[in-house]
Amino acid sequence: MDFRKIKIIATTLLLMLLPAVAMAHGISEADKQAMLDGGYLRYVWLGATHMLTGYDHLLFIFGVIFFLTGFRDIVKYITAFTLGHSITLIFATVFGVSANYFLVDAVIALSVCYKGFDNLDGFNKYLGRPSPNLILVIFGFGLIHGFGLSTRLQQLPLGDSGLIGRILSFNVGVELGQIIALAIMLLIISSWRRTTSFAQFSTLSNGGLIAAGVFLFMMQMHGYGHTTDPDSYGFSSDNHYHEHKQMDEELAERQKNTHQTIF
Repeated sequence: MDFRKIKIIATTLLLMLLPAVAMAHGISEADKQAMLDGGYLRYVWLGATHMLTGYDHLLFIFGVIFFLTGFRDIVKYITAFTLGHSITLIFATVFGVSANYFLVDAVIALSVCYKGFDNLDGFNKYLGRPSPNLILVIFGFGLIHGFGLSTRLQQLPLGDSGLIGRILSFNVGVELGQIIALAIMLLIISSWRRTTSFAQFSTLSNGGLIAAGVFLFMMQMHGYGHTTDPDSYGFSSDNHYHEHKQMDEELAERQKNTHQTIF
C-alpha cells in the first residue's frame, strides 16, 4: 500500500468536501418562502439537489457499490438503503422527531468510515472475524441517513396543510438524485474495473473513504461543540466566530482593568 498516494487522495477529498461541509446547515428565510411558493415540485427539486450535493450520502453509496458487479446485487443493496432512509425520512418528519444535526451527521460520517473499512476487508485482517451481514448493515445505516435527511427537511416551513405531500415530494426528489448519482458512479467504476489499475485504485479509494469519513466526523463534532443555539445549527450564523470574539473582548477588558489597577 502506497501511503503517500493515499495521503494525496485523502487531501484532495478533504479540500473538495470543505465547501459542502461549511454550507451543510441552515436554510435562508428566502429559500424557506420559496419552498412554500413553489409547491410540491420545489420540494422534489430540493430533495434531488440535497442528495446530489450531500457528500456524506454519496460517499456511502460509492462505498456500497464499489465491489458490486451484478445488477441484482446492486438493486438489492441500494433498495435496502433506500427503504431505510425513506422510513426514517417520512416517519421522523411526520411525527416531528429530531436531534442535533451535527450529531446525526457525525454518525453518518462514521458510516462512510465503516464502508471503507469493510471494503478493505478490515474485519478479517484486523479483527479476525467475518464482516457483519451487509444488507442488514446497509439497511441500518439507511435509517440513520434518512434521519439526517429528515432533520434537513424539518428546517423548512412544512405547515399542517399538505404536510404529507411535501414530505413525499422531498423523498421523491432524494430518490431521483440518488438514481442520477448512482448512474454516474456505476459508469465510472464499471469503466475503471476493466483496467489494470483498478486493484490499486480500490485500495486508495477505500482508504480515502475512511479519511473523508474521519474528516467529516471531526467537522461535525467541531460544529456541535461550538454551536450555542441548538435550533440554529448553522455555520452561516458563525457561532464559533462570535464565541471567540466574545472571549477576546473579555480578555481585553480584563487586561485593561489590570493595567488601570497597576497604575
